[in-house]
Amino acid sequence: MTLNIVIFGLSITSSWGNGHATTYRALIKALSERGHQVTFLERDVAWYAEHRDLPAPPYCDTELYASLKEVPVRFGQRVAEADLVIIGSYVPDGAILGDWLTSHARGVTAFYDIDTPVTLARLKEGYAEYITPALIPRFDLYLSFTGGPVLNLIEEMYGSRRAVPFYCAVDPDIHAPANVPVDAALGYLGTYSTDRQPGVERLLLGPARAMPESRFLAAGAQYPADVNWPANVEYIQHLPPADHPAFYCRQRYTLNVTRADMIAVGYSPSVRLFEAAACGVPIISDNWAGLETLFVPGKEILTASSTADVLTILQDLPEERRKSIAAAARKCVLQNHTAQHRAQQLELYHREALTAGRPRLPVEAVA
Repeated sequence: MTLNIVIFGLSITSSWGNGHATTYRALIKALSERGHQVTFLERDVAWYAEHRDLPAPPYCDTELYASLKEVPVRFGQRVAEADLVIIGSYVPDGAILGDWLTSHARGVTAFYDIDTPVTLARLKEGYAEYITPALIPRFDLYLSFTGGPVLNLIEEMYGSRRAVPFYCAVDPDIHAPANVPVDAALGYLGTYSTDRQPGVERLLLGPARAMPESRFLAAGAQYPADVNWPANVEYIQHLPPADHPAFYCRQRYTLNVTRADMIAVGYSPSVRLFEAAACGVPIISDNWAGLETLFVPGKEILTASSTADVLTILQDLPEERRKSIAAAARKCVLQNHTAQHRAQQLELYHREALTAGRPRLPVEAVA
């Protein structure tokens, strides 16, 4: 069944300072390859307009809008006629848009939360501009970046009709082993976050200081000027997605550091895990509940909690084992975590939502 899909997302045109763009690009490309028609609607904001690395994706119709009042006039018919309408987390004024589209769409509606632990923390505090507790029951699907027990909470506490795991994924046409010189012991790719920085200090900068003769890499936007990068750490402020494979493949190991909210909830794999594994680079990750459901520790991924743990891996792990871990992780990702797998999941979730056939709640019932 060919679907007409409309997606309101944070950004597909710019990967600057966000991981949403690469996730949307991979998924929508896969949907297009499977014959579906996708329209992506993005708020035109200055900080993405200045850093657009893919202004016109070839696999979907991308439309920018400057204000909410444009949406019903320009896109009302598309939303009403779509088989599936999705709105993502962190969309500007997403709660207002969600109220409108769940009232206007005649097809299946879904909230795609690429930030589930952060969303739940904000809802607990009483505020998230892109979703409200009253809106959650009005969506047919809650597509969650996080799996595990939190899905039951979303259904039982917030009244979701169906909360399902929908992890990020990788485009293997982009993320694959690159033929570049390996010149770094360890590298890290990620946007700055205050709650994640202690992990970066402990697992990247600590080893860099302890191994001054080795090169280390870091890339990511929004780092403050007062970060004390050791002299042997090469810092890159922004790395477009097309440059990710070469960046990963420069490293003997790559580092995954998880945000505090995501560690607390667990089952929240960063897209960087799948990207690095698809590039054939072994991963050292902090540990969290659910990691073992994605990669087998010690066989497909290595875990570390301290500078000493990382140093032991970098200095003592046999080269043959390093290569075998990289190969096993790549095989795992190609078999389970490509964008084609997620596209097939979305098709299944759509069919199941149609089969459920539950009538949409009237607005006044959840006000």
